[in-house]
Amino acid sequence: MSSLGGGDDMSSASDLPFLGTRNNMELQEFSRKPRHNVSVTLADLLKHVGDSAEENHQALELGNHSNFASTTPSFPFVLSFNNLSYSVKVKHKMALPKCLRWGTKDDNFPSGNNMKVLLNDISGEAREGEIMAVLGASGSGKSTLIDALADRISRGSLKGNVTLNGEVLQSKLLKVISAYVMQDDLLFPMLTVEETLMFSAEFRLPTTLSKSKKRARVQALIDQLGLRNAAKTVIGDEGHRGVSGGERRRVSIGIDIIHDPIVLFLDEPTSGLDSTSAYMVVKVLQRIAQSGSIVILSIHQPSYRILSLLDRLIILSRGHTVFTSPPSSLQQFFAEFGNPIPENENRIEFALDFIRELEGTPNGTKNLMEFNKTWQGKRNSTTSSSSRFYNGPKPSLKDAISASVSRGKLVSGATSVDPNLSSSNVPKFANPFWVDMVVIAKRSMLNSMRMPELFGMRFGAVVVTGIILATTFWKLDNSPKGVQERLGFFAFAMSTTFYTCAEAIPVFLQERYIFMRETAYNAYRRSSYVVSHAIISLPSILVLSIAFAVTTYWSVGLAGGTSGFLYFLLFLIASFWAGSSFVTFLSGVIYNIMMAYTVVVAILAYFFLFSGFFISRDRFPPYWLWFHYMSLVKYPYQGVLQNEFSDPYKCFVKGVQIFDVSPLRAVPEPLKIKLLHNMSKTLGMNITSSTCLTTGKDILKQSGVTDLNKWTCFWITIGLGFFFRILFYFALLIGSKNKRR
Repeated sequence: MSSLGGGDDMSSASDLPFLGTRNNMELQEFSRKPRHNVSVTLADLLKHVGDSAEENHQALELGNHSNFASTTPSFPFVLSFNNLSYSVKVKHKMALPKCLRWGTKDDNFPSGNNMKVLLNDISGEAREGEIMAVLGASGSGKSTLIDALADRISRGSLKGNVTLNGEVLQSKLLKVISAYVMQDDLLFPMLTVEETLMFSAEFRLPTTLSKSKKRARVQALIDQLGLRNAAKTVIGDEGHRGVSGGERRRVSIGIDIIHDPIVLFLDEPTSGLDSTSAYMVVKVLQRIAQSGSIVILSIHQPSYRILSLLDRLIILSRGHTVFTSPPSSLQQFFAEFGNPIPENENRIEFALDFIRELEGTPNGTKNLMEFNKTWQGKRNSTTSSSSRFYNGPKPSLKDAISASVSRGKLVSGATSVDPNLSSSNVPKFANPFWVDMVVIAKRSMLNSMRMPELFGMRFGAVVVTGIILATTFWKLDNSPKGVQERLGFFAFAMSTTFYTCAEAIPVFLQERYIFMRETAYNAYRRSSYVVSHAIISLPSILVLSIAFAVTTYWSVGLAGGTSGFLYFLLFLIASFWAGSSFVTFLSGVIYNIMMAYTVVVAILAYFFLFSGFFISRDRFPPYWLWFHYMSLVKYPYQGVLQNEFSDPYKCFVKGVQIFDVSPLRAVPEPLKIKLLHNMSKTLGMNITSSTCLTTGKDILKQSGVTDLNKWTCFWITIGLGFFFRILFYFALLIGSKNKRR
């Protein structure tokens, strides 16, 4: 197969050799039968390519490979759905008081709760080797039906049943044999097309497959998707130029079909694309279907060329079925209904426009729905579904999946499946915990390293803050004023570590929908993501802590020498760790970036307020004491104070210095000595100019930071970091549910 150019801007169909010539595309009648003896799967080819594909990246031909044809009997899959109904409770706005309505009818001000029907008794079937498209206007229920078939609606809320080869599909098994492609292109912007697909292979393909075979699978998929010339191009985003929109959409499809699923669901895969790009996407989906998959997609209004690629249509109107047949039946259907499609009219445009007109009439599409039921009954009575599609004995689902795997579907390196196949023994994840963790970390670090400006901004903020603090609190002395200035420095320095962590809020918020898409079909464990996210944050925490400590410690003149510096550094690391964990947890709970910033800044301000700097622990009202112990700033602030003032022989107030923090500080020195002499007589003790009146321990007692020692404070800070990481895991577990209720 010839490779496709990197962009979507083509002047003629000759640039798209895998699509065929334009005239042939419009006139050719595509076979509605699955081509098991003609077109083999990519995984079939993978077995023959082996490790040699590592050196040879030539395009893998997906055409007539008779020598690779499977000798295993074909058991075609049929996904059937019957009487699907789904309603949601809609809470209307509260009605205004009658005195304020001024003649308005009560019907315009509904109150209370009502049920809105999104799907109403929908039935149909999708077959292996075919594309079934769900059409309809906005709000007709297209995406809801796709979600229902893909088990993205709670079983308790969805009425009806979905079966594969006559057997009810269990959720666990469906996740293994299927894939769901969301409408939005959720990709890491700084990874190349090839890297994106390779990481998907690392997640979805088991460790039993060698690295070279995974790479061969990726190369084959790149050729199938027509992305050969764009393979080394980054995905890109608003600030970085990358692949085109059509290529992004094909990459989004590729990462979900890396394991060659049996069933593929797509929510409006052509949305936002020009006609040529949209046609290319659907043409790729046709080839995927013909390789032995069931493809089910929603589409708003397909063009004439796209319509020629679709095998079966379901047209919805406000949750009801108004047409269920192949596209070729549209003319006959509307002719028998009494509204024939004009000769020069686009069939699907006429159908959708006509349905929209009916929706505006008093009876709506009721007559069309009833006619569709009658018309379908006549068609089904003349030709049975099984005789048209498969003439052999009806296989069990276990046999069908086993045969499909032996032909190369569900890429796993195996040639068959467990004879005792059931939803209970289907492996939930392709790889062990540690493999998922390593791949996630590698991908995140690679994406981050290609956007150094993000860490650069955070590093710059920490260094600039450190320089400002160092020059403001330059070489503090041990006088009473110096003591107060040291307290201020520590309070601001510790709180700064937490505030700079707020800049990490967008990190998970940007990845959230990627995470939800990948975990929806068990690409990896949520626990793997949490642990990996924590590990990759450590290098940046270490760099930021060292930068801040080096900038401030000796400039401010803190005590303790080398051991004091190391302890100060440890507490900075612990503070950054706890702050990063706290911000990460909040980003997993609050999904709006502006709201997340507001909440984080507000809570950190409360932590600072109750840290013990502004008011000591002993003077907190009893009803606020609990918040003092919840404050993240309390423990590092208390720890560094104990590190600074732990020397029992160091004096901070001597003799006349006692007057330096009182209104008597302006009194001449001889008078201060005389006052000190009088105080000695009154107290009955000798107080001279060199007598030590306040030591470090006295300062710690006055500040109310003696309830915990410094190492206890350190480990509590570290423990709080782990605590918020655990909360982050539960936030993902609860908040990343992909099912509607």
